[in-house]
Amino acid sequence: MSTSDKPEVVERGTKEDEKHKDEKEEGEKGGFIEKVKDFIHDIGEKIEGAIGFGKPSADVTAIHIPKINLHQADLVVDVLVKNPNPVPIPLIDINYLVESDGRKLVSGLIPDAGTIHAHGEETVKVPVTLIYDDIKQTYDDIQPGSIIPYKVKVDLIVDVPIIGRITIPLEKTGEIPIPYKPDIDLEKIHFEKFSFEETIATLHLKLENKNDFDLGLNTLDYEVWLGGVSIGGAELTKSAKIEKSGISYIDIPVSFRPKDFGSALWDMIRGKGTGYTMKGQINVDTPFGKMDLPISKEGGTTRLKKKKEDRDYDDDDDDEE
Repeated sequence: MSTSDKPEVVERGTKEDEKHKDEKEEGEKGGFIEKVKDFIHDIGEKIEGAIGFGKPSADVTAIHIPKINLHQADLVVDVLVKNPNPVPIPLIDINYLVESDGRKLVSGLIPDAGTIHAHGEETVKVPVTLIYDDIKQTYDDIQPGSIIPYKVKVDLIVDVPIIGRITIPLEKTGEIPIPYKPDIDLEKIHFEKFSFEETIATLHLKLENKNDFDLGLNTLDYEVWLGGVSIGGAELTKSAKIEKSGISYIDIPVSFRPKDFGSALWDMIRGKGTGYTMKGQINVDTPFGKMDLPISKEGGTTRLKKKKEDRDYDDDDDDEE
């Protein structure tokens, strides 16, 4: 065999060598991309510093409760946003979440929430509504009359030139009540003046506060029915403190015409007791703001009492007490 007939020998690398080569190329490529990213970041920071762009700041300054009743609580979260930039910045979105002990009570999104002026600051108001029926149906252990802790989480999404979109997370904690209407009883009616045409009397009411917070009574709006007949009502200004889980007594003057009661009148006069219904509402101060709470009692029984000079109408009173 001649020399020219010898086969050419070609050296081939192993698969392991090829793998190392590919990894090296990828590493060099990745390193290049990282260098480009760093370069762009450095350029951005230099432009930001030269022009004066910076990240806005924000803080939850207060939480107000403008309205609260048996059905819902309206909260307003005040968020102070400061813009250090020479141009206005838009608030793209506001995400909010209210939770209690890690359990969601309500959440929502407010799109296109406004604009913060250049080198300015503005208080952005985030309205939140808690529906008590939804909360009580979701969490059985949350009882009416209780006070529960809450945490408000707010995410502000802003668009800053050069920097781009950023999210500013905020939190604030507090307490919110789950109100419960007070119990009311008309314990007795005391005559001041009795006649068939007009009787002046005093209603002795018992109010029981079933909430874990004090109630400061301001006004009482009511109507009373005795034996199915309305004896009228009124809105009275009354000041009284009903302590949490406590009882308070209130006297209310009334006047009515006994002859309108028909046969039920004689049972009332003899102190046998008469059925009554009372409906209305009370306006109270609480640690969480003013509340209008309903009061109602149907199917109750009360007794009429008279002064000593009128004892001839009340012979059986002492026997029945």
